[in-house]
Amino acid sequence: MMVSDLEERVRVQSVEVLSNDWYLLKKTTFDFLRKDGTWQRQSRETYDRGNGATILLYNRAQRTVILTRQFRYPAFVNGYRELLIETPAGLLDKSSPEESIRKETMEETGYVIHDVVKIFEAFMSPGSVTEKLHFFVAEYDSSAKQEEGGGVHAEGEEIETLELRLDEALRRVTTGEIKDGKTIMLLQYAKLHLLS
Repeated sequence: MMVSDLEERVRVQSVEVLSNDWYLLKKTTFDFLRKDGTWQRQSRETYDRGNGATILLYNRAQRTVILTRQFRYPAFVNGYRELLIETPAGLLDKSSPEESIRKETMEETGYVIHDVVKIFEAFMSPGSVTEKLHFFVAEYDSSAKQEEGGGVHAEGEEIETLELRLDEALRRVTTGEIKDGKTIMLLQYAKLHLLS
Protein backbone atom coordinates (compact mmCIF):
# COMPACT_ATOMS: atom_id res chain seq x y z
CA MET A 1 0.00 0.00 0.00
CA MET A 2 1.48 3.36 -1.02
CA VAL A 3 0.04 6.57 0.35
CA SER A 4 1.36 9.72 -1.36
CA ASP A 5 0.04 12.29 1.14
CA LEU A 6 2.42 12.32 4.11
CA GLU A 7 -0.26 13.71 6.43
CA GLU A 8 -2.25 10.51 5.86
CA ARG A 9 0.76 8.46 7.00
CA VAL A 10 1.17 10.08 10.44
CA ARG A 11 -1.27 9.59 13.34
CA VAL A 12 -0.28 11.44 16.50
CA GLN A 13 -1.17 9.45 19.62
CA SER A 14 0.13 11.72 22.40
CA VAL A 15 2.19 14.87 22.99
CA GLU A 16 4.01 15.53 26.27
CA VAL A 17 5.67 18.86 27.07
CA LEU A 18 9.06 18.09 28.65
CA SER A 19 10.24 21.70 29.00
CA ASN A 20 8.84 25.14 28.22
CA ASP A 21 11.59 27.32 29.62
CA TRP A 22 13.99 28.82 27.05
CA TYR A 23 12.19 27.09 24.15
CA LEU A 24 9.65 24.27 23.83
CA LEU A 25 10.73 20.63 24.13
CA LYS A 26 8.05 18.01 23.40
CA LYS A 27 7.91 14.22 23.29
CA THR A 28 5.45 12.97 20.67
CA THR A 29 4.28 9.40 20.21
CA PHE A 30 2.83 8.67 16.78
CA ASP A 31 2.03 5.87 14.37
CA PHE A 32 3.75 5.98 10.97
CA LEU A 33 2.42 4.13 7.90
CA ARG A 34 5.34 2.35 6.27
CA LYS A 35 5.62 1.65 2.53
CA ASP A 36 4.65 -2.01 3.10
CA GLY A 37 1.28 -0.91 4.54
CA THR A 38 2.04 -1.61 8.20
CA TRP A 39 1.75 0.97 10.99
CA GLN A 40 4.76 1.42 13.25
CA ARG A 41 4.61 3.15 16.66
CA GLN A 42 7.43 5.71 17.06
CA SER A 43 8.41 8.33 19.61
CA ARG A 44 10.43 11.51 18.98
CA GLU A 45 11.51 14.53 20.97
CA THR A 46 11.35 17.85 19.13
CA TYR A 47 12.91 21.14 20.17
CA ASP A 48 10.90 24.12 18.93
CA ARG A 49 12.74 27.42 19.04
CA GLY A 50 10.92 29.05 16.13
CA ASN A 51 12.26 29.76 12.66
CA GLY A 52 15.26 31.96 11.95
CA ALA A 53 17.23 33.86 9.36
CA THR A 54 20.91 34.33 8.56
CA ILE A 55 22.81 36.53 6.13
CA LEU A 56 26.18 36.91 4.48
CA LEU A 57 27.25 40.50 3.89
CA TYR A 58 29.72 40.69 1.02
CA ASN A 59 31.68 43.41 -0.76
CA ARG A 60 32.19 42.52 -4.41
CA ALA A 61 34.98 45.03 -5.07
CA GLN A 62 37.07 44.08 -2.04
CA ARG A 63 36.06 40.38 -2.10
CA THR A 64 35.35 40.57 1.64
CA VAL A 65 32.62 39.28 3.94
CA ILE A 66 31.33 40.34 7.35
CA LEU A 67 31.20 37.65 10.05
CA THR A 68 30.64 37.69 13.80
CA ARG A 69 32.40 36.02 16.71
CA GLN A 70 30.65 35.14 19.97
CA PHE A 71 30.38 32.64 22.82
CA ARG A 72 27.97 29.75 22.21
CA TYR A 73 27.30 27.58 25.27
CA PRO A 74 26.04 24.50 23.34
CA ALA A 75 29.34 24.42 21.38
CA PHE A 76 31.28 24.96 24.62
CA VAL A 77 29.53 22.09 26.42
CA ASN A 78 30.41 19.89 23.41
CA GLY A 79 34.12 20.57 23.91
CA TYR A 80 34.68 23.61 21.65
CA ARG A 81 36.84 26.10 23.54
CA GLU A 82 36.83 29.05 21.12
CA LEU A 83 34.39 31.81 20.32
CA LEU A 84 32.27 30.71 17.36
CA ILE A 85 32.67 32.55 14.04
CA GLU A 86 29.30 32.90 12.31
CA THR A 87 27.18 34.85 9.91
CA PRO A 88 24.70 37.24 11.59
CA ALA A 89 21.52 35.37 12.48
CA GLY A 90 18.47 35.40 14.69
CA LEU A 91 14.96 34.18 15.29
CA LEU A 92 12.04 35.61 13.34
CA ASP A 93 9.82 36.33 16.34
CA LYS A 94 6.74 37.93 14.76
CA SER A 95 8.54 39.71 11.89
CA SER A 96 9.08 38.60 8.30
CA PRO A 97 12.41 36.91 7.53
CA GLU A 98 13.55 40.04 5.65
CA GLU A 99 12.67 42.41 8.51
CA SER A 100 14.22 40.09 11.07
CA ILE A 101 17.54 39.73 9.28
CA ARG A 102 17.88 43.49 8.75
CA LYS A 103 17.31 44.02 12.50
CA GLU A 104 19.69 41.24 13.54
CA THR A 105 22.39 42.53 11.17
CA MET A 106 22.19 46.02 12.66
CA GLU A 107 22.17 44.73 16.26
CA GLU A 108 25.05 42.31 15.77
CA THR A 109 27.33 44.15 13.32
CA GLY A 110 26.17 47.77 13.20
CA TYR A 111 25.67 47.52 9.42
CA VAL A 112 22.38 48.97 8.15
CA ILE A 113 21.28 47.13 5.01
CA HIS A 114 18.23 47.55 2.84
CA ASP A 115 18.47 45.27 -0.19
CA VAL A 116 18.55 41.67 0.99
CA VAL A 117 18.27 38.73 -1.39
CA LYS A 118 16.84 35.43 -0.18
CA ILE A 119 18.72 32.50 -1.69
CA PHE A 120 17.18 29.42 -0.02
CA GLU A 121 15.69 27.86 3.13
CA ALA A 122 17.00 24.84 5.04
CA PHE A 123 16.26 22.67 8.05
CA MET A 124 19.57 22.64 9.90
CA SER A 125 19.00 19.71 12.29
CA PRO A 126 15.73 18.04 11.20
CA GLY A 127 16.22 14.97 13.36
CA SER A 128 15.38 16.92 16.51
CA VAL A 129 15.00 20.69 15.93
CA THR A 130 11.93 22.12 14.17
CA GLU A 131 13.68 25.36 13.05
CA LYS A 132 13.70 26.33 9.38
CA LEU A 133 16.41 28.84 8.53
CA HIS A 134 16.01 31.50 5.81
CA PHE A 135 19.33 32.29 4.08
CA PHE A 136 20.07 35.77 2.70
CA VAL A 137 22.91 37.70 1.09
CA ALA A 138 23.42 41.45 0.79
CA GLU A 139 26.13 43.72 -0.52
CA TYR A 140 27.72 46.20 1.87
CA ASP A 141 30.21 49.04 1.78
CA SER A 142 31.84 51.15 4.49
CA SER A 143 28.93 53.64 4.50
CA ALA A 144 26.59 50.87 5.74
CA LYS A 145 28.38 50.78 9.13
CA GLN A 146 26.07 53.20 10.96
CA GLU A 147 25.63 51.65 14.40
CA GLU A 148 27.93 50.18 17.07
CA GLY A 149 26.72 46.57 16.82
CA GLY A 150 27.87 44.04 19.40
CA GLY A 151 24.49 42.47 20.09
CA VAL A 152 21.87 43.06 22.78
CA HIS A 153 23.43 43.20 26.27
CA ALA A 154 20.16 42.24 27.99
CA GLU A 155 20.10 39.00 25.96
CA GLY A 156 23.63 38.14 27.06
CA GLU A 157 25.18 38.92 23.68
CA GLU A 158 28.76 40.11 23.34
CA ILE A 159 29.49 39.98 19.62
CA GLU A 160 32.63 40.96 17.72
CA THR A 161 32.52 41.84 14.03
CA LEU A 162 35.10 40.45 11.60
CA GLU A 163 35.76 41.62 8.05
CA LEU A 164 37.63 38.92 6.14
CA ARG A 165 38.57 38.31 2.54
CA LEU A 166 36.44 35.45 1.23
CA ASP A 167 39.49 33.29 0.55
CA GLU A 168 40.66 33.79 4.15
CA ALA A 169 37.23 32.84 5.51
CA LEU A 170 37.21 29.68 3.38
CA ARG A 171 40.75 28.86 4.58
CA ARG A 172 39.42 29.10 8.15
CA VAL A 173 36.74 26.55 7.27
CA THR A 174 39.46 24.16 6.10
CA THR A 175 41.57 24.68 9.24
CA GLY A 176 38.55 24.24 11.53
CA GLU A 177 38.48 27.83 12.79
CA ILE A 178 34.99 28.19 11.28
CA LYS A 179 32.75 25.31 12.36
CA ASP A 180 29.25 26.80 12.06
CA GLY A 181 27.11 25.04 9.44
CA LYS A 182 25.08 28.02 8.21
CA THR A 183 28.25 30.07 7.84
CA ILE A 184 30.01 27.37 5.84
CA MET A 185 26.98 27.09 3.53
CA LEU A 186 26.88 30.84 2.90
CA LEU A 187 30.64 31.10 2.32
CA GLN A 188 30.47 28.30 -0.22
CA TYR A 189 27.50 30.01 -1.89
CA ALA A 190 29.53 33.22 -2.11
CA LYS A 191 32.45 31.37 -3.71
CA LEU A 192 30.18 29.71 -6.27
CA HIS A 193 27.77 32.54 -7.09
CA LEU A 194 28.85 35.94 -5.77
CA LEU A 195 32.62 36.26 -5.75
CA SER A 196 33.72 33.49 -8.13
